[in-house]
Amino acid sequence: MIKISDELLLRPVAIEDAEILFTLTDKDRLYLREWLPWVDATKTVEDSKNYIISSQKGEKAGTLLNFAIIWKGKIVGISGFNEIDRNNRITYIGYWLSSAYQGNGIMTQAARALTDYAFVELHMNKVEIRAAVGNQKSRSIPQRLEYTEEGILRSNEWLYDHFVDHVVYSILADEWRRE
Repeated sequence: MIKISDELLLRPVAIEDAEILFTLTDKDRLYLREWLPWVDATKTVEDSKNYIISSQKGEKAGTLLNFAIIWKGKIVGISGFNEIDRNNRITYIGYWLSSAYQGNGIMTQAARALTDYAFVELHMNKVEIRAAVGNQKSRSIPQRLEYTEEGILRSNEWLYDHFVDHVVYSILADEWRRE
């Protein structure tokens, strides 16, 4: 668990989270679908359970680590390391937040805490965040945290009926300023 403040913490996803994660996804289906390719495949609570089981297997294998974002006692989204490459000491942060909770600085705080965790606890040398070029809300997170924009990956993700380009942002351990 990562305590960020009295109101905000991150904890590894648990099977008990499946129903609330599904409800958040279902309520925000159209909103989330604009940028996330997994939304249409999440049709039932069982799909959310399968995501959690997969996350737990990845955590045990040391290849990923997903956290429930808890704000004021409620799960409001997911953030974590989509991939942990221990050989090259690189990890990739991914996230989503319910639209009802945006504008509170939650995701910036979560990404800051994850970046710190990656360097201090996981001993990574590099952290990346990738976002679709048109996804300004997602792109603003690494920009606020002073990540470096490395470039564009063209046609990097198939999003339902079209490809989207991704912007790659990164920060290195020796560039990170702990607060």
